[in-house]
Amino acid sequence: MPVIARFFGIIIKMFFIKKEHQPPHIHVVYGEYNATFDIQTGEMLEGDLSPRAKALVQEWIGQHCDELLEMWNSQKFKTLPPLE
Repeated sequence: MPVIARFFGIIIKMFFIKKEHQPPHIHVVYGEYNATFDIQTGEMLEGDLSPRAKALVQEWIGQHCDELLEMWNSQKFKTLPPLE
């Protein structure tokens, strides 16, 4: 699973499998914690993150939503800038 971005110890990944299940989402790893987030809504679909880490991921998704959806649809990987 390619790494899309890294910031503040948070790793953002996305599966690149043509038949990946919907909705469009990213996978987040933060230490021993894992979660999935809906790209379009920013909602945490599964997993467990601290409120602070969840807010940082949601802020990052908000900044890169269009690029993430483009990657999901095209299946073309690229690294995105971290949250600053």
